Amino acid sequence: MNVPANSNTALAARDLRHVWHPCTQMHDHGKGAVPMVPIVRGEGAWLVDAEGRRYLDGVSSWWVNLFGHANPRIAAALADQAHQLEHVIFAGFTHEPAIELAEELVRVTPPGLDKVFFADNGSSAIEVALKMSFHYWLNRGHGEKTRFIALTGSYHGETLGALSVSDVALYRKTYAPLLLTPLLAPSPDAYEGEPGESAEQTTTRRLGELRALLERHAHETCAVIVEPLVQCAGGMRMHHPSYLAGLRALCDEFAVHFIADEIAVGFGRTGTLFACEQGRVSPDFMCLSKGLTAGFMPLSVVLTTDEVYAAFYAEYNAGKAFLHSHSYTGNPLACRVALETLAIFRDEPVLERNRRLAAHLAKRLEPLREHPHVADVRQTGMIAAVELVADKASRRPYPAEQRRGLRVYLHGLQHDVLLRPLGNVVYFMPPYVVTEREIDLLVDTAMRGIELALVD
Repeated sequence: MNVPANSNTALAARDLRHVWHPCTQMHDHGKGAVPMVPIVRGEGAWLVDAEGRRYLDGVSSWWVNLFGHANPRIAAALADQAHQLEHVIFAGFTHEPAIELAEELVRVTPPGLDKVFFADNGSSAIEVALKMSFHYWLNRGHGEKTRFIALTGSYHGETLGALSVSDVALYRKTYAPLLLTPLLAPSPDAYEGEPGESAEQTTTRRLGELRALLERHAHETCAVIVEPLVQCAGGMRMHHPSYLAGLRALCDEFAVHFIADEIAVGFGRTGTLFACEQGRVSPDFMCLSKGLTAGFMPLSVVLTTDEVYAAFYAEYNAGKAFLHSHSYTGNPLACRVALETLAIFRDEPVLERNRRLAAHLAKRLEPLREHPHVADVRQTGMIAAVELVADKASRRPYPAEQRRGLRVYLHGLQHDVLLRPLGNVVYFMPPYVVTEREIDLLVDTAMRGIELALVD
């Protein structure tokens, strides 16, 4: 039988001959247990495959898409920039999109973040922040500061430095011999709180434990790195904003930096433009990517303070320069797209609309709290998660090898919805252009998928 060259089957077969996909056991696709889905175009919150089937993007295509696929306003800005300047070396040269983007980011981020360093993806931004923090202390005469404190359950990226300050065994275990060893502070994750303890009380207790860790190790510590409000890849674990204020105070008291990884939670995901706003804090470093370009182009930035910048500002022969670069640093196309993304936040009531959508999502998920195999339903802004467990009373998880979350994913694909659970955590992180009716479809599909996934 002849298979059309532009069919899903033909494109998937071509893909599997040569392409190695990220975060994937390719055997699943090669043996047909999990379909490879060729996408040819996007329309708002929907993806369309080669044969015209539509899938509601419930995860914003790995958390990057804000304003819909093929957004015409952003696409027009990208096309316009492509006819002017596609790229230029960013050492000794500059261009207006990068200048304007830096100005705008300084304007909208928490006060005191006045310098902007460009990179090209989230992991690279983390690498920059780690190196910059260490190098700051070295330039200030504190070369003994060589370690970092991260939270249990944290995830900051896949490059070796970013993975070094991550604590998700699935990603870290294999490469452990190659990695730095961080100091781990207990996460303020509300799900792991003591019985009867409020989220804020959990935070207070965890801050006490962080204080004890700093009392022992501040002299050798460069920075504490956290994902503000939501530890995303670690299972969408959430904590109270008061942790951020307490962390800021401890970092000041013990003379260590505060690195805020807002790569996944920035740009409106948590209900405010940046998660740090809810703790009323300014970190020493803020890492941004993903939503920065609304899913159109790879780009990341690290914002930092004038004080950090000053530690590197010296005569050339002093040897204090920050010698870190990427070929596509400050790419004009990506910068122009990011500017258009920020302009949409200025021109439209994005956060207000998100609050209404988040309230609707919360209402639809509420019945799952009573489910006998749901231990927790949690939400921060436009991020919601459902924790599936084998036993509700003890919170005993399903064995990982049963792949219950995969069953939800496959059910979603069969019913025109893209859900991609993290293990046994079914989460929702849709684009901001999603409608209440589309949220209903997401939740209804997930609920039915959960029921089917729990059948032994």
